[in-house]
Amino acid sequence: MDASELQPVKDFLMSLVPFDTLSDESLIRCTKRLTIGYYSKASGYVPLDGDNPQLYIVRSGAFEVTDKEGELIDRLGEGDYFGFPSLLSGEEVSTRVHILEDALVYHLDLDTFDSLRKESRQFDRFFNRAFARRMRHQTRFKAKDHTTTSRISTLMSHNPLTIPLKSSVTEAAQIMRQARVSSVLVIDNNKLAGILTDRDLRNRVLAESFDGNLPVHQAMTSNPIAIEPNTLVFEAMLLMSEHNIHHLPVVKGETAVGVVTSTDILRGQSSQPLLLIGEIERQKDLASLISVSKQIPLLLQNLISADARAEEIGRILTSVTDALTRRLITLNQQILGEAPMPFCWLAFGSQGRQDQAACSDQDNGLLLAHEPDEHAKGYFSALAKAVCAGLNECGYVYCPGDIMAQNPKWCMSLERWQGVFDNWVLSPEPKALMHASIFFDMRSVYGPSSLFDALQDTVLANTKDNDIFLAALTGNALTEAPPLGFFRKFVLERDGSEVKGIDLKHKGSALINDIARVYSLSAGIKEVNTAKRIRELMDKSIINRKDALNLADAHEFIAHMRLANQGHQHTDGRPVSNYLMPQELSSLVRHQLRDAFKVVHDAQSGTKMKFMRSF
Repeated sequence: MDASELQPVKDFLMSLVPFDTLSDESLIRCTKRLTIGYYSKASGYVPLDGDNPQLYIVRSGAFEVTDKEGELIDRLGEGDYFGFPSLLSGEEVSTRVHILEDALVYHLDLDTFDSLRKESRQFDRFFNRAFARRMRHQTRFKAKDHTTTSRISTLMSHNPLTIPLKSSVTEAAQIMRQARVSSVLVIDNNKLAGILTDRDLRNRVLAESFDGNLPVHQAMTSNPIAIEPNTLVFEAMLLMSEHNIHHLPVVKGETAVGVVTSTDILRGQSSQPLLLIGEIERQKDLASLISVSKQIPLLLQNLISADARAEEIGRILTSVTDALTRRLITLNQQILGEAPMPFCWLAFGSQGRQDQAACSDQDNGLLLAHEPDEHAKGYFSALAKAVCAGLNECGYVYCPGDIMAQNPKWCMSLERWQGVFDNWVLSPEPKALMHASIFFDMRSVYGPSSLFDALQDTVLANTKDNDIFLAALTGNALTEAPPLGFFRKFVLERDGSEVKGIDLKHKGSALINDIARVYSLSAGIKEVNTAKRIRELMDKSIINRKDALNLADAHEFIAHMRLANQGHQHTDGRPVSNYLMPQELSSLVRHQLRDAFKVVHDAQSGTKMKFMRSF
């Protein structure tokens, strides 16, 4: 470029992030190295040169970036960039850049781009994060047809058919016939009050000999089970299966925004996880359950290969574990007879949080409605031993710490469970705090919800705003730290062999679980899934939005790295573990992992300041 042309170009670069972080000297050098390209819409797409990668800076015009299958990845306009994935990865990236409008573009060569990254941390971080976002975005498109990553919003009918609460069933039937649908949502004061289906008309009107003047509210299903648009298709299918229903209203808050039917889902796609759960529910004995459970590792590999989100993989695998547990309980009750009292099978730890991965062992217990007599003790002992043994044979090994329902210590009445939790909270000794990391993440897998709620409500009433317990729990959570040392280099852990590695579970995911648990117990939040805890903490402004989103991203990224690493270990025929070898990572992934660990470190510091400042 001529000297007269440099100033306008420099001024343009100075208006862009991250060029605005460069020194004046670097900016001038960069400006001098730029070349200009003109791209005509008639050309169709930008001819990217794999042998000569460049950073493309859009001065004017518009582009679309697609993958090799033609799926849209990004749209670009003035001030946007493309080409940086090739610069960062050193590999030719299989994307196409389509020219939507005639465009003027500045080109920056690889050598200059690399020198600017070395000179400016902000410049380097910006493009690394942009590359990470691009790859995550591309992954979402690749996985969009997989049931486990698809959302109900892609299948539901929008603008649902509705009718006022005061209408008659004849009016409802007429508009259903006119719209050729099998259900209508009943609305009261702009809120969902119920749903009326063909089956309701048949069973509650015709079969009962009522006439068409019957008010719709007397025939509808009141307060129906409803889901949100971002619910996984898999989860909707599971709800339909569990409750034997074929219609699910879709709501945002209390406002109905759609309906999804079993026909919609079947038309859209089938579900491997749901088919596996269906198989589990059909088995008649332990031997057949063991045979079916051998499909679970393959399911995990398929989910990892499909690049499903770690949060979703955890929920899906846990749903399979839940189904297996319930089937073992049912089969053994057919042998032992009906239980002498209501009971709940409790899941703790990873199953409780719904974030199971490979290598999951058992953490469970039994909650009994009241103190058992000798007969009841014998019954529940036999049931627990049979179910725990069945889970072990299906691949969920016995808990090394013996936290299992077959241990009489963890088979108790509601009153005794309440007493145990009271002691842990009121006398937070080291052993109690160790138990807190397992037992306070609890969920009922089988049994009446009212019994479990009675236990959970008591626990949360004792932990909420309990400064002494929360300070002790925080102190216990800070005994481990993310693997960062001086200058943010990795601190490596030995995994029992001569090879060093990073423990992604205990020095990553578990620390985030600890942080979310402390905050949630302090606020009386019932949710135990870590990702959902973080979202609820953000919604309630207990953690500010920026910190919550950073923590959620770090949680997902570390968990995803752990699962992907386990997938590679399985494929290579190596023992599956939580340890990651840094030498197997690209410089980009190392950078991202360090950033994720830094988020955990900062969150630990914030937790310490909030809950331990007076101690």
